Amino acid sequence: MSVSVLQRTVLDPAVPYVGTIFGGLEPGQMVVVHGTVAPDADRFQIDFQCGCSVKPRADVALHFNPRFKGSSCVVCNTLENEGWGWEERTYQIPFARGNQFEIIFLVLPHKFQVSANGKHLLFYKHRVDFARIDTLGIYGKVKIGTIGFTSQTSLHGSQLSSLTASSLNSEAGSTESLDFTLPYTANIPDGLSLGRTMVIKGEIKKDAKSFSIDLKSAGSTDIALHLNPRMKDRAFVRNTYLYNSWGEEERQLRDFPFHPEIYFEIIIRCEPQHYKVAVNGVHQLEYKHRFKDIRKVNLVSVAGDISLYDVRVW
Repeated sequence: MSVSVLQRTVLDPAVPYVGTIFGGLEPGQMVVVHGTVAPDADRFQIDFQCGCSVKPRADVALHFNPRFKGSSCVVCNTLENEGWGWEERTYQIPFARGNQFEIIFLVLPHKFQVSANGKHLLFYKHRVDFARIDTLGIYGKVKIGTIGFTSQTSLHGSQLSSLTASSLNSEAGSTESLDFTLPYTANIPDGLSLGRTMVIKGEIKKDAKSFSIDLKSAGSTDIALHLNPRMKDRAFVRNTYLYNSWGEEERQLRDFPFHPEIYFEIIIRCEPQHYKVAVNGVHQLEYKHRFKDIRKVNLVSVAGDISLYDVRVW
């Protein structure tokens, strides 16, 4: 998840911390928390609250609670009318006493998606309307360095040039008649060139098997870049289709960055010798050009087991 544009940052707040989330939260917005777990910590918590009342206690839409006693875990829950719901526990805990951390909370229309230290951690479906959230609370044995809030932009944000199947030559910034139905194909205005960058945003379906992103040349069957995440094999396959045949697959990758039911952002940048590919703000791979005349790469196609939210180029 890209966190390069912060609307507001809170520096070195004292804990316990209770602060207003100005303007509330919207889909596509992120809250980024950097901190350090105390060496003697038994737990800490980050609460997305519906107000700051103590008596009666304000509702908590998301209670995010790493615990370090016994079997370490992260507990998530919701407090309504001063009563807790059922706990959801994650035992693959990425936090340790005395260690630094980065947590990113991404707000989606029907859930929170949470990553920690650059990797997906969990998602938590909304039990109350996230539009009610107006306060962030942080408590427990933890030191917070920064709390960052990204600008409030919809998942169908209007910046850059949006590529739409229904309006292939729409002007930059237009969001009218956006159609991201799959399979999806759109023109890349003026084709690729060095330095040109594309972002594809979507959400992987629950029982997904695979999806694909293809950069192609109109009027031929050639595929300059084929990106194909495969969930069952946990493989991020890259290839090129030339002269009516596939080349040799590339699969090497340190960590597989895709998971069912999570939101993702794939960024593709065209460099002189290769494409650079990042997923959720983390560089993943480079793919050398096999289709040499990149100016002829003027189509992008997306297909497979995802919900497609946006495709943009600049």
